[in-house]
Amino acid sequence: MISRQMFGRTGHLSSRVIFGAAAFSRVSQDEADRTLEVLLEHGVNHIDTAARYGDSELRIGKWMARHRQDFFLATKTRERGYQAAWDDLRRSLDRLQVDAVDLWQFHNLVDAQEWDIAMGPDGVLAAAVEAREQGLIRFIGVTGHGLPIPSMHRRSLERFAFDSVLLPYNVTMMRTPQYAADVAALLKVCADRGVAVQTIKSLAVGPWDGPPTHSTWYEPLEEQADIDAAVHWVLGCPDVFLNTAGDIHLLPRVLEAAGRFECRPSEEEMQAAVDRCGMVALFTEERSGP
Repeated sequence: MISRQMFGRTGHLSSRVIFGAAAFSRVSQDEADRTLEVLLEHGVNHIDTAARYGDSELRIGKWMARHRQDFFLATKTRERGYQAAWDDLRRSLDRLQVDAVDLWQFHNLVDAQEWDIAMGPDGVLAAAVEAREQGLIRFIGVTGHGLPIPSMHRRSLERFAFDSVLLPYNVTMMRTPQYAADVAALLKVCADRGVAVQTIKSLAVGPWDGPPTHSTWYEPLEEQADIDAAVHWVLGCPDVFLNTAGDIHLLPRVLEAAGRFECRPSEEEMQAAVDRCGMVALFTEERSGP
């Protein structure tokens, strides 16, 4: 079973590994239902989806009549304006077949102009605060990709007391000096304020260098030993949660790795994996995000 810890200041004891339901963007309900059994078997009790993840909310919605109490349920909106965000939330609740979600997140909020709209009086933040007051959501988070996102999350936390953040975190990204420094600063702020930190891209080898063979938008690790090393490296930071890769076929390998976690691999072990797999930083000045 995968260990659990408190998800920030929410009071929820979440599995250290969160199901990244982008993996449900283009799967059948039968495939989704088989995945549910895998999640329950490994003790995963936290789901992270988004309005923009294709059919993901629809697939999860089929579970909710029987399993709502088994999962901390999070979704996201890509809308930045007040009314559009409200419409998006209502659609998500309908698709998920629930009266409320535990966490509603602002999806990939990294662009400065979008940030100004989202945080303004007619932005998604105002909608989220109202939705929380009405009991439609319990907590509010912010997510993002690319090199600027750790510093942008810090800016967001200065503007509002978000309950969670989400950002890329893996060994190659953390060897980018400025990114590593920005992440360290963000982690300190989050630890001081009880903000949950979710991480993505743990299995990233780098951008695809050929036709994709998985539903992830980056080339992922595939061999179990390499996945073990990558997963254990992320879980070796006690302050973060690991959101699984966007491919249901990789999911069992990630959960198996997490179930075996004891300690973070050494730098020498990770360098061997980087060299063996040809891993590179997924985000650079030229490659800023999906």
